[in-house]
Amino acid sequence: MNYEPRPIRTDSIQLAHELILLIELLAENNHDVWASGRLEQGWRYGDKRNDELKTHPGLVHYAALSESEKDFDRNTVVETLKAITALGYRIVAPETARQPAEKSREASDGLR
Repeated sequence: MNYEPRPIRTDSIQLAHELILLIELLAENNHDVWASGRLEQGWRYGDKRNDELKTHPGLVHYAALSESEKDFDRNTVVETLKAITALGYRIVAPETARQPAEKSREASDGLR
């Protein structure tokens, strides 16, 4: 097999502040989508992954995951947002999401 991965180059992409606020929300959603699929396939929670018994320790609420497990979902989201940006697309936060972000940024700017 001569598979040669060619991901979109994202190392120079800086995410806008508003997109950074989305990361945790989308990471949790990413986990929930994965878990929903597993549960639909008959998987259930188990202390250890067992493909034969269809048990997996990751079938818990996102908040219960370790930071390294959350980082897997966060990294997927970050790379997806960076790839969208690299391809020239724009994601614009709705006004309701922008206002708290702008207030937060103004407050942190005042502390510098």
